[in-house]
Amino acid sequence: MNNEGRELNWDDQIEQDSQEFILLEEGDYDFKIEKYERARSQGSGKLPACNMAKVFFTIESAKGSTTITENYILHSSLEWKLSELFAAIGLKKKGERISMNWNQVSGAAGRAHIIVDTYENRDGEERKINRIKKLYPKEEEPQKTFKAGAF
Repeated sequence: MNNEGRELNWDDQIEQDSQEFILLEEGDYDFKIEKYERARSQGSGKLPACNMAKVFFTIESAKGSTTITENYILHSSLEWKLSELFAAIGLKKKGERISMNWNQVSGAAGRAHIIVDTYENRDGEERKINRIKKLYPKEEEPQKTFKAGAF
């Protein structure tokens, strides 16, 4: 159940205008994961119906804030994509075996390569949206060492 907002009555006052759609240029951007939702993939092609996480990435840019939603299907053939997500937010190292801790995903941050994807909508019109092409592994912070006389 989504607890954000509330149901409006027929005669309630409204004020909020629609938010402008922001299309980012292709490139590398910092992101923060706003939230994730547990869902179910219906299956298609070679994949059966599976558990799925819908992950909402918020990206701040000079144009404004935008959210990109990516689906992570919990299937062994897509394990690499799950590993990429957990490595990008610092919860997995290369070659490491982990249990996916979804409770630590919301609020996590990282860096991604964003592309512009073109598709055709139901009316046959061409549309452009942003997609995440690649998530970069989170760099480990170098350890600070004490050096006498240095500040």
